[in-house]
Amino acid sequence: MANLVRLFFIAVLVLGLTRYGYTTEFYAEKTGKDCIYCHKNADGGSELTAEGVKYLKEIRGISPVKRVIRFFFYYLHILFGIAWFGTILYVHLILKPGYASKGLPRGELILGWVSIIIMAVSGSVLTLFKIDKLTDLFSSSWGIILSVKIIFFVLMFLSALFVTLFLGPKMRKRKERSSKGRLDYYDGKEGRPAYIKYDGKIYDLTSSQLWRDGVHMGRHFAGSDLTEALKLAPHKEEVLNRFNTVNIAIEEEGSDDRSIKVFYFLAYTNLVNVFIIIFLITLWKW
Repeated sequence: MANLVRLFFIAVLVLGLTRYGYTTEFYAEKTGKDCIYCHKNADGGSELTAEGVKYLKEIRGISPVKRVIRFFFYYLHILFGIAWFGTILYVHLILKPGYASKGLPRGELILGWVSIIIMAVSGSVLTLFKIDKLTDLFSSSWGIILSVKIIFFVLMFLSALFVTLFLGPKMRKRKERSSKGRLDYYDGKEGRPAYIKYDGKIYDLTSSQLWRDGVHMGRHFAGSDLTEALKLAPHKEEVLNRFNTVNIAIEEEGSDDRSIKVFYFLAYTNLVNVFIIIFLITLWKW
């Protein structure tokens, strides 16, 4: 562990003392000019032109402290971008949005907002490092792509704010109102039994290790009708014979709940936004 810490500080020191590593690509991205503008050789890396010498002097004016600060915020931006986008991709593609449709889990909610805040702060700092004036965001392809990326980030921020302050509490209240006469009450969470409905019968799967916390294979959820889903399963319905049926009348969840529909719409919209932002970053760095 001590060696890793020393290695990290050495890397930061080298970064702070390096004066030439941030000259070429950034200037080309920012201005849209080719390598020949600063280098006498079109491939770059050779003797500098007058404009190249001028820009190099400007870069040398950046202090080692500023370089370390820029590196630190860039590291945070990438780290929490991976955390936030990774959580979205995992929940939407693996667990499916139904995982959070009965109320956002506290852990994902905290991670999401910590990531959003740190990305907003670090992104703002990095933008201030890169632009001299506001018009830089619209005067080059680099600035336009950055502006579009910021717009999509703001859309995701507003979506998260709406879900956290309005839609999430509404879904939680809806869940609290669910009585024992509703199938979605028996979701296998927080000590509740795990029931599913198949072909008009209610099965108690609480004792099954494959239905721990009311989730099976990351995609099937207790408290719901799995008649159609079981038809696509690798096993037959006979697997349910080992479980007891529950002889109670259960009212199914209505399909016209607007809050759930809005939640699913926002969930998949955010998934699309993630792919768009990743595309913009790829285009920006290409």
